[in-house]
Amino acid sequence: MGGTAVVLCLILQLTQEVKASVGNCIPRKTVKYQTVSVEMFVKEGLSNVSTLLVDEETDTLFVGGRDVISALDLNNVSREIAREHWFATQERQLECIRRGKDKIRCQNYILLLHKINDSNVYVCGTNAYHPLCDHMVIQRTKMHLQGRAEESRGKCPFEPTLKYASVFVDGAFYSATSNNFLGTEPIILRSMQNPVRTEFKTSWLNEPSFVGMEIVPESEFSPDGDDDKIYVFFTETAVEFEFYDKILVSRIARICKGDLGGKRLLQRRWTSFLKARLSCSIPELNFHFNIIQDVFFLRRGKWQDSIFYGIFSQQWGRLDISAVCAYSMASIQEAFSKGSYRGPVTVEHSHVRWMVFRGEVPVPRPGACIDNFARSMGYNTSSDLPDKVLQFARDHPLMDSSVNPIGDRPALLKRSSNYTRIVVDRVTGLDKQTYDVMFLGTDDGYLHKAFNCDGEMFIVEELQLFLSPEPVQFLQLSAKKGMLYVGSMSAVVQLQVSGCHRYKYCLDCILARDPYCAWSQASHACVLLSDQTENDVRKYLFTLGNNVHLKCVPLSNLARVVWKFNGSRIQDKDSKYLLYDGGIAIFNVTVAETGFYDCLSVEKSKAKEFFITVARYALYAHQNTEKANVNAATDDNNEAEAVGFQSSLSTYLLKDATKQKSVGSQKENLLLKLLSAGFALLFFFLFIWNFYKGHISLPWKIREASSKDTNADLENPELTTGRSGAVRESSAIQTNMSFLNE
Repeated sequence: MGGTAVVLCLILQLTQEVKASVGNCIPRKTVKYQTVSVEMFVKEGLSNVSTLLVDEETDTLFVGGRDVISALDLNNVSREIAREHWFATQERQLECIRRGKDKIRCQNYILLLHKINDSNVYVCGTNAYHPLCDHMVIQRTKMHLQGRAEESRGKCPFEPTLKYASVFVDGAFYSATSNNFLGTEPIILRSMQNPVRTEFKTSWLNEPSFVGMEIVPESEFSPDGDDDKIYVFFTETAVEFEFYDKILVSRIARICKGDLGGKRLLQRRWTSFLKARLSCSIPELNFHFNIIQDVFFLRRGKWQDSIFYGIFSQQWGRLDISAVCAYSMASIQEAFSKGSYRGPVTVEHSHVRWMVFRGEVPVPRPGACIDNFARSMGYNTSSDLPDKVLQFARDHPLMDSSVNPIGDRPALLKRSSNYTRIVVDRVTGLDKQTYDVMFLGTDDGYLHKAFNCDGEMFIVEELQLFLSPEPVQFLQLSAKKGMLYVGSMSAVVQLQVSGCHRYKYCLDCILARDPYCAWSQASHACVLLSDQTENDVRKYLFTLGNNVHLKCVPLSNLARVVWKFNGSRIQDKDSKYLLYDGGIAIFNVTVAETGFYDCLSVEKSKAKEFFITVARYALYAHQNTEKANVNAATDDNNEAEAVGFQSSLSTYLLKDATKQKSVGSQKENLLLKLLSAGFALLFFFLFIWNFYKGHISLPWKIREASSKDTNADLENPELTTGRSGAVRESSAIQTNMSFLNE
């Protein structure tokens, strides 16, 4: 008790330090349930949603619940395509109750759904604490179980609320769960092909809570002839620490896909099982988030570039902080391939301590996959490995080195939110930078969208998904469709990864910094970046004193290009500019040339000219570095916020854009007023001068002159041509005046 009191005291002392030092991300916007645009599936009979399976090939979302499997339309989850019930028999339920379990839990909870092909899904359920697995056949809008259920001890949990993990790889089923009714035999098992499992030893697995399992194809393009790996994530009671109370630690374990077990030692046991501590902490406080809640594997084209993202929480105290840590494949490989081993050593009074192994490590390296080096020594499979290697692997499953996160600290820290689920999408923003956008479900039914913006974590928004608070139990991403699928105990929700439509104004769209979104001039709305055309936004960098080339192409062969600077038309005779086919050149750029450059495509039809803005460039000069960003946007109100289309927009640019907007608008208004006054005065003098010269007749003399002019025109055709030319010239003047007054 004394030790526990000391721990609690230390935690309480750290509380204020953590709150003071940890940067807390506050969502920029909170969107309540009534205004969230979602599709929802809620049906009578659907309860205890326990798993989701996204099948993009067949446009189906499979939902596992209590006694039922539903197939939903992936494009609209409110539409149920098919349903299949799977009940535990009455006899099985009665036996479950007799063994002391609750009547509600003595039913069949569908926990595992794995796609085998487009017409076959592997399904497992608790079956009243007697787990079974079966194959479900899919035929268009119908599906049915084959009815060849097999006992699935070690594949599927007995207990509906027990955490578990599984993956289906090349016809083999890998699972991490409990192997018995009481939940006292944790196991990581491969079944269906070459069955292999972990040892029932606390040094291997000690009261684990599994959260995830993933395969990494490390054999691809491996110069060493390496094998693919299966990684398992879980929290367990630490065996390596001496303490008065149980200390929980997060783990990452690794096994080789080609592992067949040993020949004499470790028969049908993993010869490659190794585990390491998964560190997620605040280094300056030495404060650890030691419980992993969920994990997501962000797969990339090259497996070396893939990243694991995990949600973590603390064991003691009520700091109410969730952390997200990210792990590179390089750091994971280093911990397992180069790190030292730990093992139990008996000391005085039969006390066991876990010590770093300082002796000679057998060759080939224990726990390593069979690679070219092992083959060169004559070890082609794990069953060929010598006993001393297998003995060492059995006694030293724990690595001494921890797997540290990218940056050696959490990517995100959030107070007052308990994260339950995470998925991550990689997006290319308008600035051509790559962003990992995290979607995080909370225990009170909210969804947070967060990403790293200019070196700081930024939460774009939080969405209330359910009317009454309930935990986000499952979260699935379809990057192909740009959709998220969220499961609670009683409902399934579908929503877009982007929320561009929620930003009604240009500046609001910019400040959201959402990598999915951009402001569109054509639709006057914040829209998906993928819907933008190539001419909507461009980014350049120029140095004062250099020449700048801005590209612009008219919309058709019949169109010509007109350039404006801060609302005023640029004339061909201006020596500062060179107008050429395909763009404009600005020579020896100074601060005076910074501002807005609009490229308009002008096309004539039936004596009318139509002006369409093709591109807008905003030239800004940095005051401190004498550099500027050039951003093309298509905002219709001459607003400097157009620069904010960059997701990584700096605060300085936002402030500068606002100043430019104000100054630019004042200059435009003054210029337009002067031009209007000047044209009015010019028109008045032209009218007086023409009247004085007799070019304009009084109204009552027009009729008399009309008949004379007609006869003169018939006698002298050249006069007709000249008058038509004058009419065309007058029309052109009117058009130009209309353009300048635009």
